[in-house]
Formats: sequence, C-alpha cells, structure tokens
Amino acid sequence: MTEPQILLQEHFQISTTDIEKAVVFQKKYGGRLEQILINMGAMSEDSLPLYFSNLLDIPLLSDDMLQQVSPESLQSHDLNCLLSPHDCFVLAHDDTSGKYSVAMLDPLAVAANQQLTERNVAADFYVATLLQVQLLRQHYAQNSSALNITDDLMSDVEEDRLRELAGEAPTVNLLNSLISRALRARASDMHLEPMGNRYRVRFRIDGVLQEADWIPPRMRLPVASRLKILSGMDIAEKRRPQDGKIAMRISNEDLDIRVSSLPLHDGESIVMRFLRQDSINYSMDVLGLSADTEAFIREDIKKTSGVILLTGPTGSGKTTSLYTFLNAINEPGVKIITLEDPVEYQLEGVNQVQVQSAIGFDFAAGLRSIVRQDPDIIMLGEIRDKETAQIAMQSALTGHLVFSTVHTNDAPSAYTRLLDLGAEEYLLNAAIVSIIAQRLVRKLCSHCAVPHADATAVTARYGLAALSAQYQQALNLQQAVGCEACAHTGYRGRIAIIEYLRCDDDIKSLPKDENFPVAARKLNIERGGRTLLQDGLLKAIVGQTTIEEVIRVAG
Repeated sequence: MTEPQILLQEHFQISTTDIEKAVVFQKKYGGRLEQILINMGAMSEDSLPLYFSNLLDIPLLSDDMLQQVSPESLQSHDLNCLLSPHDCFVLAHDDTSGKYSVAMLDPLAVAANQQLTERNVAADFYVATLLQVQLLRQHYAQNSSALNITDDLMSDVEEDRLRELAGEAPTVNLLNSLISRALRARASDMHLEPMGNRYRVRFRIDGVLQEADWIPPRMRLPVASRLKILSGMDIAEKRRPQDGKIAMRISNEDLDIRVSSLPLHDGESIVMRFLRQDSINYSMDVLGLSADTEAFIREDIKKTSGVILLTGPTGSGKTTSLYTFLNAINEPGVKIITLEDPVEYQLEGVNQVQVQSAIGFDFAAGLRSIVRQDPDIIMLGEIRDKETAQIAMQSALTGHLVFSTVHTNDAPSAYTRLLDLGAEEYLLNAAIVSIIAQRLVRKLCSHCAVPHADATAVTARYGLAALSAQYQQALNLQQAVGCEACAHTGYRGRIAIIEYLRCDDDIKSLPKDENFPVAARKLNIERGGRTLLQDGLLKAIVGQTTIEEVIRVAG
C-alpha cells in the first residue's frame, strides 16, 4: 500500500475494502484518492485538514493565528490577488527571514502551488479548514470601512448595509457551511453565543453541547442578520426576543429550522433547532424501551379511553415518544387529532393543529373544538392550566384516548402537578391510565466500546448484582472510548430510560397528599417497577450505555 493509503487506513479508520474500491475508480477515471473516498461516503470532508497535515507534515492553522489576521493585513499582500481564488492566503510576512505565512485549504492544489513557485515565494504553510477559509475570504473582500453597529437602534442606511452584507456570498457560504457541519455531526441544535465581540458556535449532539468554532467580529452581525432575514425576524430589533422558522435545502436535505434570538448584555444569542423529517423513525424499537416496559405501554395505547401522560423536562424526548405511540395505533379506521405548540413533524394520516395563543386559540380553546370533531384519539402537546386539565380528563371519560405531557421530575409527581393546577382528584383517579417519566441517555458507540476496566468495583458500588439477578440479565458493563465514527465522544445516538407507573386501583386508593409521590414510588417498586435511575442502570448492565452517563442524567 502507498503512504496515503496506509495513513487513511491507520489514522482515519478507512476500511481496506473502501480503499481498494477507490483505487480501482482512480485508475479508471482519475482523481484524488481522498476526494473519491469522500464522494463514496467512506470519509468525512471534515477530516481533510487533518489528513493533509499528517500526509504533508504541515501544521494546522490555529484559531489564535487566525484571530491576528485583519482585512487590512490581507489586502496589504499583493500576492493574495492571485492566490485567493484558489483558497490560498498570505497571512503575514517576516521582514527578517523574508518568509511568508500561507494558509491553504488544499496544499496539493496545482494552481496555487504554481503561482507560488513562479514567484519563488519562500513560505511556512498552514492547513486551513473550510470555515477558516470562508472567514479569510470575507476578510479579504471587506474594506477598512466595514460595518460596525453597536447601538440597539440603527439608521435606515445601516440597516440597508446590513441587509447587503447578509446576502453576500461569504456570509451565505459561512452560514451554509456551519449548518452542513452541524447536520453531518448529527446535531439537534446549533447555538451562536456572543463572547466578547465574537460568536461562539456550539452543536448539541446527543443532548450534550460541544464547542465547534468561533465566528470573528466582522462576521457576527452579517451572520445574525442573515438568520433573522431567513426566519422572518426584524433585523433592526435587538432589544427583545424573537422567534422564526426557516425552510431550506442543505446538502440535498430538506430542513425546517426553528430559530430563536435572545438579547444578552453583549449581543444576541441565537439558537437553531433542526427538524429533519427524513431522519426520524417513529418505531418502538428506536426508543430503546425494555421489553417489560414496552409490553405495558403497548397494552395501554390499545385502550379506547383514558389518559396516558408523559413527564420529563424539555429535551427529554416526550414529543418523539408521543409521535411513536400515535404511529403505532395510526390506522385507517382511527381518527387522530393533535394539538401542538408548535407542530414539529408531519405525521401522515394524523390531523395536526397548531396552537395560536396570540389570537386566543390556546390549548383549552383548541381542545374544546377538537372534541366536536369526533376523534378517537387526542394528543395534547402539554397540559398547562386547570381548564385544559379538566377538559382532557372529561374527554377521556367520554370515550376518547388522550395523550399529553406535563413537566415533572418523575411519574408519581404528575398527580401532584395536576392537583396544583386545580384538577379534581376524582377526575384524575377515573381518567389516568398510566404515567411515563422519561429521560434520554447516550448510547455507547458500537465501534469503540470496550469492557469496563473496573467492573467489579462499579458493580459493588451501585448494587448491580441484585438488579442483574432480578431481571435475569448478564452483567456486561462497557465504557466509552471514542473513535472517528462517534467524533471521539464514545457515544452515538440516544435511548430512553423510563419510569412506568400503571395507575391501577392500588395507586388510585392512595391519598393524594404530600406523601403520595413517596408512597406511589414505593408501591411501584414492590410490584416490579423501576425508577428512572434503576432503568438506566439496567441498560448499563446490558451494555447499551455507561454507568457514568446514567448518573449524569438520572443520578
């Protein structure tokens, strides 16, 4: 094998089969080996800078070095007029040694190297990422009178100039590149947060925020303004929160993005949530439910009346679970109506209604209208007030199966929450079928997980032997390592951990006072139920996740 092939196999985990296929293609049609592998999907484009750095022994361009580059310094080097079209930039010149510092997206680019060779340029080279090159392009295109708006209010001239910058190619390319990177990283959200006079870019991957990049000062306002324009916000308003939505196509994928801006003391924080229709699979198998819990839930969702509640904080997967339950019972002979704020995903065959609180069409008003539409099944995005709680319970008693959510930490506390809202105890006892508390834990990466190095001590510390024996599961504790497939986190994807509480006669007979959550939890455990922590530990026992991840989420 050649040196590049060995490097790709040993450092980038490209399989021998993929390399052989790429070599065959290269011999037949030509082209660069690494680009062929990217086109095959065997290699990530984000890996190219590190690949070039290792192959050619050229250092990567650091963020510190990039921060020292200004539009004025780029424009002062005449060579950039020739090099910039080839994504190659002179960053600095050392008068003592006569050497230039040159950043290149592709150090093997023939045209850029030819320009440097013809002019006998002595240089120290650096490999730049696509984002860094896009920032350099923007720097080079700007003049010294770049827009710098710091006041909360801007003039019409400043607003017009900001709109121009937001529509220019460097801004568009930068934002598209960030979104593409987020999608490739499987991010659910992208956060742009002002830090000094720059934007910090973070991706939320499998529920955990990870720092991705920095947007320099001169790009901060154009990028924020472009997001506001695309999502229908007011770019001149920086004093109050705004919300919007973008429908766009990135990397051959149709994407809905919910955008939220929040004024901070040093700028605006902008968060984008990616809603990817094609990537969602509403199947019970995907949720990762334990066999006993799944059997109970399948029994519940086949009932013709009653209320099934999901509880948990924001981001715990409640909506996905609700859609999964609805999908499991969505048949031609069943009419399902949902009332949501907002409607996140379209479900085929389901009537989905968007709440419009601004015009008085809230959950309570919507629910009153829904019950006149002759539904078999109703899904409420959330029970927020007394009226909604009362109508939901009464709807269940008149022959509807109702799904909804409340924000509580565990299953028994849902009773306490509904009573606090003003719901009648007798209605709760008569209507509620079951309560499901949920959290999401990261799944171990199947490519790099290894047996836990200290399994004996961990087993003793958390009492896993008894749990293993109770559910007849062999101990298979694993630990996260990290590899290219999981972006070196050790985890890839998420599964649900569940506290399931069936509201039978024993639960209904318990007094709904301040002692109810403790009494209900004790009774549930006595009859074979599990807390969130116990369900998480059981998933760690069978090697689906790690003890550390369970403790982080449910400990």
